[in-house]
Amino acid sequence: MFRATIHGLAFEDRSRHLAGVVPLEELVLIPDPPGSESDDVWVHIPAGDPLGHLPREIGAWLGPWMRRGGRAQARVLRVSDESVPSWKRLLVEITCRT
Repeated sequence: MFRATIHGLAFEDRSRHLAGVVPLEELVLIPDPPGSESDDVWVHIPAGDPLGHLPREIGAWLGPWMRRGGRAQARVLRVSDESVPSWKRLLVEITCRT
């Protein structure tokens, strides 16, 4: 179990979804497919729209682990407003299970 911020909220108007995100809400984690240029793990709202991705340092090990069958779940801890830099607006707790 660990905590991480979500990166990429400022792009493609993804931050519009933050108004509907609440603490303790479960979010969906989806790793990039095998063979991609990066190993990002994307964070989606339950309806399917992407919010952003976990930091690349985390995606580098979590993405391959998830593609090998590991399961990870994200839960919202804090949602901040636009006065906070985009990469710090959404804090989640990740739980990993085999």
